[in-house]
Amino acid sequence: MTEPRNQSSANNREQGKSNYDCTVISSNVHACVSTGKMHKPGDVTSAFCVETADGKHNFFMDADGQRKGWTTSTSPGVFQVECGEHPDIEDVDEKEALDSLVFICKNGNTLIRNKNGKIRLEATDIEMIATGEGSSKGNIRIDAKETVDIKCKKLNADAKSLIKLTSPGVVELSANACMKIYSSIIRGVTDAVKVKDSKVGGKKICEKESNPNP
Repeated sequence: MTEPRNQSSANNREQGKSNYDCTVISSNVHACVSTGKMHKPGDVTSAFCVETADGKHNFFMDADGQRKGWTTSTSPGVFQVECGEHPDIEDVDEKEALDSLVFICKNGNTLIRNKNGKIRLEATDIEMIATGEGSSKGNIRIDAKETVDIKCKKLNADAKSLIKLTSPGVVELSANACMKIYSSIIRGVTDAVKVKDSKVGGKKICEKESNPNP
C-alpha cells in the first residue's frame, strides 16, 4: 500500500480555487484513493474520493462549491445493493415485516430516471402512500404517453367525494355477468339538448362536459 503523501491542487488555480493539503492515501495502476482533492474544473473539493483508471468508475464525497455535501457514485456497469438476509432471525414472517432497505430524504424530491429501459418494482405487496395535507398535496399522479394497463382479479376504488372518468373519445363499460348502478339520482344527457334543451335542463351539463377545460 502506498504511503499517504501530500499533493498540491494548485494546478487548478487559473480555472478556479486551489488547495495545498490534498493527500493521496493509496495509488496504483488500478485506482487512487485521496482526500482533499480538487475536481478538474477547480470548483469543488472532494473530501474523500476513489477513482479508477478508466475514469468512469468513481466515488466522491464533495465538501464545498456547488456540490457541497454531495455523495456521488458513478458506475459504467451494474450498481447493486444486497441486504436483508437477517441470519439471526429464523421466523420467515418476522423477516418479512422488517424494514431492511431504507432511503430517507429530509427535504426535496426523489428522482429515479432511466434513460434507456424500464423501471420495474417487484414485491409480495406494493404500497404507494401520499401523506401530504391540503388540496394541493397528498396526491398520486400517473402520466403515460400511451396506455395504462391494469390487470388484476379485483379492482376496488373508494373515493370520499368524487370519481370522474372523462375522454374526448370513447368510454366503454362492459360486464358479461351483471352490472349494478345505484344512486339517489341518475341523470343521462346526450348531445340532443345542444339544439333544444330538455324539460329537466340538460343543456348546461352538455356545454360543461363538451368543454371540460374552458
